[in-house]
Amino acid sequence: MDIQEMVEEVLARLPLKSIARFRSTSRRWKLLIDSDFFRDYFISRNSSSSISWSIIQMQPNKLTLEIIGHHGCKTWGLTRSPGSLVSFLVERAIKKLLVLACTDGLVLLYTEATDGTPMYYVGNTLFQEWFRIPLPPFLSLQDLERLRTYDRFSDSGLVTRMQSGIVLSYKVVWLITRQAANVDFAIYSSDTGTWETRNVTCIDSLVWYGTHKSIALNGILHWIHDKISSFVAYDFYGGHDDRLCSIVDFPDNGELHNLSRFRKTITTSEGSIVYFNEFRENGNLTLRVWRLVTYISSINAPEDQWQLFWEVSLASVIELGIDYFPVVMHPLNSEIIYLWSRGNNMLILFNLRTHAFRLQEETADNSNKCMDGCILSFNGCSEYMQMHNMVAIPFSGPNHLLFSQFVLPRWMQRLPRPQPN
Repeated sequence: MDIQEMVEEVLARLPLKSIARFRSTSRRWKLLIDSDFFRDYFISRNSSSSISWSIIQMQPNKLTLEIIGHHGCKTWGLTRSPGSLVSFLVERAIKKLLVLACTDGLVLLYTEATDGTPMYYVGNTLFQEWFRIPLPPFLSLQDLERLRTYDRFSDSGLVTRMQSGIVLSYKVVWLITRQAANVDFAIYSSDTGTWETRNVTCIDSLVWYGTHKSIALNGILHWIHDKISSFVAYDFYGGHDDRLCSIVDFPDNGELHNLSRFRKTITTSEGSIVYFNEFRENGNLTLRVWRLVTYISSINAPEDQWQLFWEVSLASVIELGIDYFPVVMHPLNSEIIYLWSRGNNMLILFNLRTHAFRLQEETADNSNKCMDGCILSFNGCSEYMQMHNMVAIPFSGPNHLLFSQFVLPRWMQRLPRPQPN
C-alpha cells in the first residue's frame, strides 16, 4: 500500500464532519476528497454505518419541528440532531414556517411573510444552502388562496434524481386541481428553473385528502386517500406512463382487512415503500410488515405487488401491559420498528429479527442510546403523539400522523441550482 492509498484509507475511516474540514485546508485535499473514486470508496466502506436522521412533524402548530432526533451517528459524527439544522435567514420577516417535505437530505419549506406573502425554499441544511422557489407564473396569489380555501391544493411534493448517492436534481410538485378521474400537477424543476403543468389520469382523485402529505422515494410520490384499500403513486422522473397514476392496493385487502388493529399508513425503509399493521386472529396478535416490490398490478394475483418479510408477535411487549401503536420503520434498518405507548408516554424500539426491545422515555438530558448506536433525543414527542389516535375504527380513514423522515445523505452533496440563463 503506497502513501496515497494509506491517506485514502485513513480519511475513509473518519466521519464526514471531519472530512469536510480537511477538504477546506488545501487544494490537494479538496481534489482528493471531491474525486469520484474517493466518494464511491467512502460510501461503499461505510454502507452499513449509522446515519443521523429525524422525525419532523409537519403540522402548523406550536410544537417544535423535530419531535425525535438521532445524532452522534458514525457516518457524520454530528453532535446535534438533523432537525436542529433546519434554520436559515430570509430576506424579510416571516410569521410562519412549515416543513413540507424532506427527501434525500433536502428540505422543502413554506414560509409566510408578515404581510401574508407565501415563500417556498428548498435547502441543504448541512451546508446552509437555500434557494427560493419562484411562484408559478400561471397562478396568482388570489388563485393560491382560493385553492387553499377549498382544499383542492397540496404543495408538499419534493422528489429527487440520484446518482452514486448524490442528488443531481429535484422537482417541487404541487397538486393543484382534482376532477373525477384527473389531477393537474404544477412541477418546478431545478434543471430548468421553470414550472410546467401536467394533467394526469388518476382514478378516484376526488377522494384524495388535500391535507395529506406525500411520501417520496426514487422520484415517485405516494399519496394515501380515504379509499383505505389503496394508495396512489406517480413517477415524476419517468419510467412509467407519464399520463397515468398507479393505484396500489394494500396487501391485506382480503380476509385480513377487518382483523387489522390500526389505521393504514405507509413509510420508507431501506429504499422500499413499507406497509405494516397488526392483526387479531384467533385471540392472537401478529405484526406483519410488507415491502412493495412492483407498482404493476396483476389482475390474477394483485398480492404479488408486495413481499411479506416480517410476521412476528409482540407478546414480550404485551405481557408488560404496555399499550402501543406503530409509528414508523427505521429508514435505514428494516429490522427496527418504532412504536409509541400512549399510556406510558414512551417510545418502543422493537427489533423484528431478535424480538429485543427498548423503552425510551422522553427525558431532559436526551442521552438515550438507539439500537443503531446513535443518540436519541426527544422534543415535544409526547404532546404530538397524544394528539393522534391510530386505532382502526370503521370508516375512520387512514393514518393522520403527519411527519417526514429527514435522513442525512451518505456523502457531502451541494444543493442543485438552475443554470443561469
